[in-house]
Amino acid sequence: MRDYVMITVAMVTYCIGWNVFLLPNNITASGVPGVSSLLFWAMNIPVQTSYFIINAALLLVALKILGWKFCAKTIYAVLVLTALTTFARSNAGSLHLLADQPFMASLIGAIFCGSGVGMGLAFNGSTGGTDIVAAIVHKYRDISLGRVIMMCDIVIISSSYLVFHNFEQVIYGYVVLLVSAYCVDQVVNIRHSSVQFFIISDKYKEIASRIAVYPHRGATVIEAHGFYTGHDVKMLFIMAKRKESSTIFRIINEIDPKAFVTETNVIGVYGEGFDKFKVKPMKKNPHRISPEALMRL
Repeated sequence: MRDYVMITVAMVTYCIGWNVFLLPNNITASGVPGVSSLLFWAMNIPVQTSYFIINAALLLVALKILGWKFCAKTIYAVLVLTALTTFARSNAGSLHLLADQPFMASLIGAIFCGSGVGMGLAFNGSTGGTDIVAAIVHKYRDISLGRVIMMCDIVIISSSYLVFHNFEQVIYGYVVLLVSAYCVDQVVNIRHSSVQFFIISDKYKEIASRIAVYPHRGATVIEAHGFYTGHDVKMLFIMAKRKESSTIFRIINEIDPKAFVTETNVIGVYGEGFDKFKVKPMKKNPHRISPEALMRL
């Protein structure tokens, strides 16, 4: 239920950026909304119609790869954004903010759109289109979502020149592309980022036992020696999600307020309870010396 609520908020955010700031100022959005915008400007096809049809085709392909769990929420997101866009075009079609400031319109619109896409991906959904392509690639390769979306959308943004024959509009489209990709990465990384703790306390057993129950994180006990005090100490090493750090600090404060604690951000954590490895299997090299042969040498 929380995922669906947050996906709804994400689609509202995206709808504002697309229909209030980008579309009225003839600035191309990224992904399928960008394609829908081009079709609207060139052929006067309603954006909500082309957006829904293109995404329906992409979702049929994604069902097999990403599964029903991802696609169900993506279908919900597509339906919500289609309904919101229909409402916005019917009731706010004449709304034209920042008409004389296209750069600010592209910047603010990109922030809204990128934040909406990132929020949707963080809660296991998406706005469809290139987000689906990005989710498929990210499932198998450790490539940032924003970078995949950027590569897919360069052609779409560049195609706006064929409609407007104006390089200035293309440049504004690239501004939207870069800013929205950055916002996607920031929102997703905040949601899935991890931290590591080093905890020195005489009550390390009690702290580790409480953390093992909730937030259900394991701890590694490291033998350490205090140089200043000359005492042997036990140090806990714990990996956790960023959202769990406040719970861990609360547990430590309840058990041993005088404990010595360090918290550090980590780039990636892989293994049980965290992310899976996203690497290609090593290709067999006929000229590579096997470990057994190397040992004999």
